[in-house]
Amino acid sequence: MIGTALAGACRLLCGPSVRWQCDPSSVAQRIYFGNHSSHLDFVMIWSALPPRLRQVTRPVAGRDYWDRGAMRRYFAGQVFHAVLVERNSGNGGGPAAARASIERMAAEMAERYSLIVFPEGTRSADGQLAPFKSGLYHLSRLRPDVELVPVYLENLNRILPKGESIPVPMMSRVIFGAPLPPAGDDDKRTFLTRAQAALLQLKDAR
Repeated sequence: MIGTALAGACRLLCGPSVRWQCDPSSVAQRIYFGNHSSHLDFVMIWSALPPRLRQVTRPVAGRDYWDRGAMRRYFAGQVFHAVLVERNSGNGGGPAAARASIERMAAEMAERYSLIVFPEGTRSADGQLAPFKSGLYHLSRLRPDVELVPVYLENLNRILPKGESIPVPMMSRVIFGAPLPPAGDDDKRTFLTRAQAALLQLKDAR
């Protein structure tokens, strides 16, 4: 009930126009990957999903933010069932930690769950799409059976800009694109370029 109420509140606050270029009723496991400019981003994607998909879709989020304070921990663990990952290299990070995080994401999907991820790795300060980090590529290689669905978010950076804590009600758009072919034999650069282009194409969708 809390999740349903939160999804409704998010839709009321952000007034999203939701468009689907993929099947919204599909029960296939998916990795939804979107542009990242606000703490509302994964909440907005999660809220835009049909209730049945919302129940089996878990956002990947930074432990340094969502594990801070009892209320954030409650929402991350009990409402979103988020997969929390380490982002700060100063806290035991580096390539080994990054690999462990990707392996954990793949394992947490099991045979049921979908994920929401943000390949830029951090929020954009100006709303422009930053180069993708390699995590999406490695996750796709570990789970080639899962659909990759780009999701473009518009105006979330104006509703809750980076550094702000109080959202401003405003209209937004959420566009779910057509599934992207998995990494396959692509090298990392080719795949990430292809994934970023698929996301940017949604920006001009009407």
